[in-house]
Amino acid sequence: MTTRKRVFVAGHRGMVGSAIVRQIEARDDVELVTATRDEVDLVDQRQVTEWFARTPLDEVYLAAAKVGGIQANNTYPADFIWHNLMIEANVIKAAHDQDVDRLLLLGSSCIYPREAPQPMSEDTLLTGVLEPTNEPYAVAKIAGIKLCESFARQYGRDYRSVMPTNLYGPGDNFHPQNSHVLPALIRRFDDAARNGTEEVLVWGSGRPRREFLHVDDMAAASVHVMELDRETYAANTEPMLSHINVGTGSDLSIRELAELVASVTGFRGRIAFDASKPDGTPRKLLDVSRLARLGWEATVPLDRGVAEVYEWYRAQGHDVRGG
Repeated sequence: MTTRKRVFVAGHRGMVGSAIVRQIEARDDVELVTATRDEVDLVDQRQVTEWFARTPLDEVYLAAAKVGGIQANNTYPADFIWHNLMIEANVIKAAHDQDVDRLLLLGSSCIYPREAPQPMSEDTLLTGVLEPTNEPYAVAKIAGIKLCESFARQYGRDYRSVMPTNLYGPGDNFHPQNSHVLPALIRRFDDAARNGTEEVLVWGSGRPRREFLHVDDMAAASVHVMELDRETYAANTEPMLSHINVGTGSDLSIRELAELVASVTGFRGRIAFDASKPDGTPRKLLDVSRLARLGWEATVPLDRGVAEVYEWYRAQGHDVRGG
């Protein structure tokens, strides 16, 4: 009888963590391990150390993070950098101390410089100035990459990192102030369509370009990267056991995204743009050629994905609206 490996998904109630859970929970070779915040607060070093000490594990998916859009990052920079640094440092160190040899950190494409050449390849990390509106969060995620790299270099750990583009999907945050751009637009256009509002105002000029990846694709990519043999992963990252981009390889403008959401939600009024509000990075498109060489590509087209998420959002009623 084959022994099942015990896999801990940190952040299993979040959008990404829950998608990873959906990917692996039905597998016969995996025993899924999760923990609520009441069971272990990942920003508390003592709690994390004690929980890992009494919980045998073979692998860790580190999907827990404090996330938000431009407004949230601008308003709570100290919260974003502190929470994410603490989570990463506590979980990675505890995993090492308990001899968990394989870990996957989920990061963010905001790690790359604001003016990075497009599409952004993995080797542009730390080659320029970060986007100011989310710099504290980006610094925390860069620190997470370097933690994984450093434990690999010093102790030989197989600690890996994947850097997704903008994610969306069921379980997203639709708060009116603190959400990312796509769920924020879904909420705004849905409200306008149902209330008969004549105009929807969108932050920024509408010109920045963004790439969007369905969370189920992200989860599938995470499992794919985690299960690569060590030699294959190391041979395709530079330096050894560094990070891998995860995205679709295509983008669209915020104006085009707003028009797509308007169509999906049935909004027939005007779309206006408030250029006095920050645009953020002019363009964020990932170079996903490294992941393609490793045998994985995204499968969910954006129009279908947005329609499915909108259907999910409407089915939840007020449960996901926040505010």
